Amino acid sequence: MNKKRILIAAGLGFVQLTISQLANAQDSLQLKDVVITATKNDQKQSQTGKVVTIISKETLERSHGKSLPELISEQAGIIVAGSSSNPGLNKSVFFRGAGSAYAVVLIDGIVQNDPSGNGGAFDLRLLSIDQIDHIEILRGGQSTIYGSDAVAGVINIITKKGGPNGNTIYGVASIGSYETLKGTIGLNGGVEGFTYNVNYTQNKSNGISEAANPEGNSAEFDKDGFRTGALNANFGVKLDKHFSVNPFVRYYYGNYSFDGGAFVDAGNYSILKNVAAGTNAKYEFATGKVTLNYSYESTSNDSHSSFPSFSQGKISIVDVFYNQKLNNKLDLLVGIDNRVMKLVSAGKSPKANIFAAYGSLFLHDLSVFNLEVGGRYNKHEQYGENYTYSVTPRINIIKEIKLFGTVSTAFKVPTLNMLFGQFGANLDLKPEKSQNYEAGVNFSFADEKFTLRLAGFKRDLKDAIIYAFPAGYVNQVSQKTKGFEVEPAVKFGKFSLNGYYAYVEGNEFNFVDNAIADYLFRRPKNTFGITAGVQATTNLFVSANYRYFGNRTDGNFSTYTVDTLPAYKLLSAYAEYSLANKRVKIFFDAKNILDEKYNEIIGYNSMGFNFNTGVSFNIR
Repeated sequence: MNKKRILIAAGLGFVQLTISQLANAQDSLQLKDVVITATKNDQKQSQTGKVVTIISKETLERSHGKSLPELISEQAGIIVAGSSSNPGLNKSVFFRGAGSAYAVVLIDGIVQNDPSGNGGAFDLRLLSIDQIDHIEILRGGQSTIYGSDAVAGVINIITKKGGPNGNTIYGVASIGSYETLKGTIGLNGGVEGFTYNVNYTQNKSNGISEAANPEGNSAEFDKDGFRTGALNANFGVKLDKHFSVNPFVRYYYGNYSFDGGAFVDAGNYSILKNVAAGTNAKYEFATGKVTLNYSYESTSNDSHSSFPSFSQGKISIVDVFYNQKLNNKLDLLVGIDNRVMKLVSAGKSPKANIFAAYGSLFLHDLSVFNLEVGGRYNKHEQYGENYTYSVTPRINIIKEIKLFGTVSTAFKVPTLNMLFGQFGANLDLKPEKSQNYEAGVNFSFADEKFTLRLAGFKRDLKDAIIYAFPAGYVNQVSQKTKGFEVEPAVKFGKFSLNGYYAYVEGNEFNFVDNAIADYLFRRPKNTFGITAGVQATTNLFVSANYRYFGNRTDGNFSTYTVDTLPAYKLLSAYAEYSLANKRVKIFFDAKNILDEKYNEIIGYNSMGFNFNTGVSFNIR
């Protein structure tokens, strides 16, 4: 404990010491004029009281050596279990201490979901960094706008789009540790009234053994590699000055080798396929607009092991909302949302429908005060009705100091597996409901060259759904989580620095003791990160990233005990050199430079020192 506290204190002291002379490498921190689309009202960051992080286009372009789970795991308050384990291993997103299915992933503002999964969460492996323009992250309950699952936060992934004039060929080619090869090729552009972007990513790796070799075993475990291909295409058609239609299609194929579980080697493999198609359409007029989002998505997983299985989930979403500018200070949002979810497994095809109506009022720039108030009505064909609300004030005490807070409710519907699956299904399940509280302060000085955000949160979850053997799925009484985040950042000339410290604690049901425990599996109470960068020359950029993960618990299902995993630290470095007027960039990304030996998950390996190097290009 003393060593841990000394390390954290030393890290925070380093931030304080360095903060006067370094700066943040991510241009995302210049947020006052950034428009946040995930609120469905196209607000500027300076107008909302929500805790928002923008992973900018510049940051994405400097992340070609990373996967999307690796990049998301670098953000304050987010743990992606498995992000530094075997690349093919399933990734679980823990948002502010919540479970792995309590955050919603959006692609271009449209909800993504996998009804075939036990939690219904979107698989972050399905999208390549090279296909993304930027990412918006909203922390806290967002069910008023996005409905089920948005209990702890929302990740809105904005894909690359075509430009208004001319054509551009772009791509990435890289090679790395474990015989990893990745290539992306894309074409975008447009003419008057029409834009397009089409790209394809191919990725393969021999990987490492997914399962850790148990102590005393001399037999060598085989490597568990993967091969994937991903196509992303979107188009923009402007029919007149008011009306535009933006269809899209995505296809993903993955062949993943996997082992038989913790400490168990096996020659298993699964074939994962995802197909999504739909459109965004907008009709804009002088003081408002109408938006239609439609998406159809199908995800299948064909697992070949000693217990072979096939599952397929399908979801169809229609979301129509209307924005109206009532006056210079007041905006209105109203909408309806209908989702049809279907599960294909073991000869059955159960489905469920949830309909919702929602609305919000946005009062902004009223002297020092901004306010968002919203509500949502939901009707599920199985359990009936439920409601959510959200109240988010923001007060600008002075230009440099802003207070913000949120009181909200959120919910998560029981999945199709919980309602109709083969094991422990229960048609009487109620939705999980949470009461959320959040408050903080944001400091900004010297034209945002120095920023500091402090945010605290508390979440009380009732009727949590757990699997209680032998009864099956049941609603539990409650789970409670609380914590805070500190995010300093500075920018000074060619130097840059940003960091975070996050603390979280809570209780939840654990499947080892079959009881409520005062700890959270795989989520450390203390995490700390710092990124420093410098534009050394006009063409050369270098940066380093250090992250610390404190002690955490996990269930050991070999011994049926709850074990404590020791803290670990990761040091990474990145360098890029630009050529041909910055149209070509050579990059090198090194991870776990200290070759730290640790386990994110009991019984599973993590990667030692590894790297990716390659070239990206953009030719017009």
